This record gives sequence, structure tokens and C-alpha cells, in this order.
Amino acid sequence: MTTPLAARIAREYGTPCAVIDMDRVERNIARIQAQCAATGVANRPHIKTHKSPVLAKLQIEAGAQGITCQKIGEAEIMADAGIDNILISYNLIGEEKMARLAALQAKADITVAADNATVIAGLPQAAKQSGRTLSVVVECDTGRKRAGVETPAEAIQLARQIKASEGLRFAGFMLYPTETGWDEAQRFYDEALAGVRTEGLEAAIVSTGGSPNLKNLGKLKGATEHRPGTYIYNDRMQVAAGVATWDDCALHIYSTVVSRAAPERGILDAGSKTLTTDTGGLDGHGLILEHPEAKIARFAEEHGFLDLSRSNTRPHVGDVVRVVPNHVCVVVNMMDEVVMVRGEEILGTLPVAARGKLR
Repeated sequence: MTTPLAARIAREYGTPCAVIDMDRVERNIARIQAQCAATGVANRPHIKTHKSPVLAKLQIEAGAQGITCQKIGEAEIMADAGIDNILISYNLIGEEKMARLAALQAKADITVAADNATVIAGLPQAAKQSGRTLSVVVECDTGRKRAGVETPAEAIQLARQIKASEGLRFAGFMLYPTETGWDEAQRFYDEALAGVRTEGLEAAIVSTGGSPNLKNLGKLKGATEHRPGTYIYNDRMQVAAGVATWDDCALHIYSTVVSRAAPERGILDAGSKTLTTDTGGLDGHGLILEHPEAKIARFAEEHGFLDLSRSNTRPHVGDVVRVVPNHVCVVVNMMDEVVMVRGEEILGTLPVAARGKLR
């Protein structure tokens, strides 16, 4: 069954189409900002989810102290839009990136993260070119096994290197604990903080992340800020993590059923180029709101293969359905724009300005 709004969107924009409900977006922004305020932790949202200066400004107007970007290209888009106080939460290496970082410092207050001596050794080049001191936080691994130093001793050593580097300022620590690893993170942070204090340093920034850890907000004693990103839209992963409900999911992919070649199968026009193959550890590739028992089982580039064997209701060819993605961040990066709605009203389109900024 196609809703009247879905029919209008399909008629005006075609499918597959990413649609954001601005009432839900604004509600999500307000709710998490209030949660941060209640726990005494500043909100520094990660823009990798929405990639939009317009939405970043809504977050800042609601009380966010700044933003987080993963890549320089994202930060350049945000700074060009007049956004200040940007944390780049990624190791930056090479002369090309140092030149861009220097130019970026002329536009905004920038802090960067580092987890090794090679990265830190290159950063003074950017500081020298910009003529401004560059703030650096040490990224610490507290169980996620992604980036970050693995021991407090390594964190302390990098803080010493930052202190000794011309043009750099040690700003603090950046952590991304696992959802169940906050006691480990506290021990790591406490030891690292004690060590940098023996060097005459203080951690002005103690940054935790991300959206799945909103249920742990404020658990780290000494944390100054949190870096949630997905919360602005939410997705199947956030619902599974217990930090969002289906009513909090603000982005849906509107997709047309283009084939029903057999009773227990069908094809959506949203394949891997739309919903991506990132399952987020979940079964299937998204929730179809109109047919929640149906499974988006696998993809070709432009085909979403439906398994309808357990579905009590089954779509017809031509039906436009709404899909909640498993991982909304990667889905948004596939889009040049999203369609904004409020209730049954179509507001227009919003460019995904920082999409594809891989460098």
C-alpha cells in the first residue's frame, strides 16, 4: 500500500529517494541536546551522518558547542558555511593535507586528533603555514580496536611530543569506548590524566562518542563533551542498540516494488547503490515499514531482493514503500540531496553538501 505522501514524492522526485522528516530531525536534536545538558557534557555532534551545514547550524543553534568532522574535506565545507569550533577526529598525514589544514585554520578554530608520532611530527607544518597554534587531542583506544593508542603510557608519550612541538598545543584526549567498556575507559583516562599532569599539562578536552553510547552519557568522570552523529536521523542499528525508537527514525528511503516474479519474492528499485551492503551486524538490509516481516535479503547494484516468505502482507508491483536503513550514515553519503517533509507537506530538497569528501 502506497501512502499519499509516498505517491507524491515518487511522482515529483522518483524513487529510490531519501526523505527526511524535519519534525523528527528537530525533535532528535532537541532531545539529545537536553540529555547532554542534563549530564553536564557538551554536545559536539559528528556531521558524518547528515553532511549538511544547514543541519549542523540547527544543532549549534540548539546548543551544540561545535562539530566533529572525520575528514578535512568535510571540515572545509562546514568552515566555508561559517561554522567554527571544529574537531577533525582522524589522523592527518602528508604535505597536501597540511596545506589544507593550514588554510582551514584561517577560517575556523580547529582541533585535530592524533594517535602516533608520525602524525604529530607533520602537524607543525600546518601550524607554521597558518601562523596559528594548532590544538591536538590524543586518540585513545579503550576496547574498540580501531584507531587510538592502546596504553596510557603511549598517550602520555604523545602528549610530551605535542608539548615539545613548535606550534602545537596539547588539548586533551579523545575516546570512543565500547558500549560496555566504560569502566576500562575510566581506568585508562585516569592513568593518562595523572601522567600528563606530571608534565605540567591539563586535558581541557575529554571527548567521548558516539550515538550508541548516548545511554552511557556522563559515565566517564572528567568527560567534557560527547560526539554523537547518527542520532539526528537514527536507523535500525540505533533502535537495536536501545537508544532510539522507530518513531525517532527521521530518514526513510522511499523505494518502488518493480517485480513480484514469485509469491515469496520481489524486487525493490533500491539496491547496493542506495542502501549499501553495510548490515551493521543485523539480519537483512533495512526495515520496510509497510511490511515489517519482509526481509531485504541481498542486493545487486540496482536490485533489492525481497524475501517475503515470513511476511503476512505482501506488496504489489508499483507500491512505494518506506525503508529504515541499517546504517544511515553510509546511505546518506550515496545521495546528492535529500527531500525534506513536515507532516504531509513536501518542503523541498536539501543538498548533501559534504558527501564524497574522502580526503
